[in-house]
Amino acid sequence: MARAHPAGAEVVALSERRGKAANDSALLERARGRHGLLLNEDSELRPGATAALHAALEAHPRAGAAGARLLRPDGTPQPSAFRFPTVGASALGAVGLARRNVQSTGDAVREVDWAHSAAMLVRREAGAQVGWLDPAFFVYSDEVDFCRRLRDAGWAILYVPDAEAVHHEQLATGAGAERRIVEFSRNRDRYVRKHHGPMTARAVRWLTAAAYAERAAAALVLPGHDPRRYWRHVTATLRPQRGEGIAEAAAAFNRRGRT
Repeated sequence: MARAHPAGAEVVALSERRGKAANDSALLERARGRHGLLLNEDSELRPGATAALHAALEAHPRAGAAGARLLRPDGTPQPSAFRFPTVGASALGAVGLARRNVQSTGDAVREVDWAHSAAMLVRREAGAQVGWLDPAFFVYSDEVDFCRRLRDAGWAILYVPDAEAVHHEQLATGAGAERRIVEFSRNRDRYVRKHHGPMTARAVRWLTAAAYAERAAAALVLPGHDPRRYWRHVTATLRPQRGEGIAEAAAAFNRRGRT
């Protein structure tokens, strides 16, 4: 379908499964324009979204990336820009104030720490300067690390509320949830260790685990919540190197393909 599209899309067919960061980097590097649009397979752009992201980057020459306002399928806003993971941010989560880490608020373009790459327009000049996305992040926290390196290089990250995208979050639940929890926890820890060191990473792990433990306790009495899922986040957060994540599943798939 992509090859047959009248826009003349170039299809890059991979022989093996690779991580999201590696794939996004390959596409951004291969692109020929001044900007590259990153879009999850479970994201649906609303009319005018790309134009709004482009206008924001054009109006802010030192902005390296611009993220859209993400909506749930029912149209309600979904948090889509946040403060970087730090001890302070994790402490807010541990005392029930995680919402204070959300920066996707208001109706005007604003500078944020990092924006969700489910719908993000990247200035390719900025991406090339920092070496694109780090393939060590197979999936999850890849855009956090990317935005951090962009900001460290002097580029700004924007949240653009006029650019709307429906994020269906088809990967949030269902089959494979265990692997996703492991991968999510592993790469959050990888980000903190990379940018803040092992001691800070340990503090963030314990504070984050405390926040999930509180949710697990609340889920025991709240209808529609699964305490076991929250508790699995606790154990994966405290021991991020244990268990099999999405990266291992991809590696196993690739090995089967070679035999």
